[in-house]
Amino acid sequence: MNPFDFDLFVLGAGSGGVRAARVAAAHGARVAICEESRVGGTCVIRGCVPKKLLVYASHFAEEFEDAAGFGWTVARPKFSWPDLIAAKDREIGRLNGFYLRLLKDSGVTLFQQRGSFVGAHSVCVGDRVVSAAHILIATGGRPWIPGIPGSEHAITSNEAFDLAELPGRILMVGGGYIACEFAGIFNGLGANVTQSYRRDAVLRGFDQDVREFVGQEMQNKGICLRLLSEVEQIHRQPGSAGLNVRFADGTVLEVDQVMFATGRIPNVAGLDIQNSGVEVNPDGRVRVDEFSRTNVDHIYAVGDVTSRLNLTPVAIYEGHAFADSVFGGKARSVTHELVPSAVFSQPPVGTVGFSEADAQHHFGEIDVYSSRFLPLKHTLSGRKERTLMKLIVARATQKVVGIHIVGQDAPEIVQGFAVAVKSGLSKDQFDATIGIHPTAAEELVTMRHPVNRQDGRQGQ
Repeated sequence: MNPFDFDLFVLGAGSGGVRAARVAAAHGARVAICEESRVGGTCVIRGCVPKKLLVYASHFAEEFEDAAGFGWTVARPKFSWPDLIAAKDREIGRLNGFYLRLLKDSGVTLFQQRGSFVGAHSVCVGDRVVSAAHILIATGGRPWIPGIPGSEHAITSNEAFDLAELPGRILMVGGGYIACEFAGIFNGLGANVTQSYRRDAVLRGFDQDVREFVGQEMQNKGICLRLLSEVEQIHRQPGSAGLNVRFADGTVLEVDQVMFATGRIPNVAGLDIQNSGVEVNPDGRVRVDEFSRTNVDHIYAVGDVTSRLNLTPVAIYEGHAFADSVFGGKARSVTHELVPSAVFSQPPVGTVGFSEADAQHHFGEIDVYSSRFLPLKHTLSGRKERTLMKLIVARATQKVVGIHIVGQDAPEIVQGFAVAVKSGLSKDQFDATIGIHPTAAEELVTMRHPVNRQDGRQGQ
């Protein structure tokens, strides 16, 4: 007789947890999952999906302007933030219902309550304790705000999707994915946006040319980008709706809203993870091996709670691989190399593989092919927004080991080329591919001459 209530209990019904639960159930396991919020997790409820919808909305101001260059006369447009948020909420509600049906149709038992560890095989959900042969931690991450005076007056991406009104003036603190994306969203919708970042270029970890190019283009679009800048204090004047923000250099900025996008941390608070025996790093990250297994043999973790590579498709892949390995009899480890990613900044970024600096470190001598150009659309729109494309090739093998694009449709373009990079195709094979004309993507198969610079960095 099976001594456990379930074969698998999943903590967290986000992208990774739901995939793991469904696949494990398809393999015949008795599966339960718990979620204290709506099913779908950060990506569906308060991340990728609603953010992309707002990105779409923020593009229309430029589209209306660009139409004139193509012979269109457009009446003065009017934007309604409440209408946009209501439409977004309807779509998120639909997706939440879709995920609920997925779990139900898969035979997964859902506890719509917070779960916490009671023991190595036991979880408390509400007023009930359930046991499971295997437990999967898939609780994701949450925004982190530095503990400066007045930080309680600021919001994060969690609250940004539900603001009652569009702020007229907003300070975005941070320089990563979320900060750059929301700076573009608010700027495109008509807010006056200042972005403060403590480093010398946005998007730390990306190729240096990409970082500098994105920062310049964001400024060209009207975002006030304050680099090497740190916020020291936020103060609300009594009786005033505005906020005074003091920076480390002594300057003060008055805004209507401050949003921190200063990183995310593993969401382990309240899990009572110490009761399970699972080891975590000081930052809360759950330690796992290549099979997503913790130091406790029957407890696993996937997604942002492990902080291996915090991307939704990666969490889904990890969850699927876990279920196949544990319940499907197919041992599948997860590699985190050559994973494509995108930043839906304005202009957007698409990238796969190594940056120029990392490629030099891993492969030694490299060839870099780079092109900067005005897209065909803007020859008539009059907009000065340029595109950057960059190929990185390991000289010894001539394999393309990195692709970086900044410009319209960059994420869509990189998704297809990521297959080529993952498959180890060479520069000669790129060159032998006939481009589709006229497209921006054809540039990736028509660049023939690497460009070298005196300082050792290539690409211009």
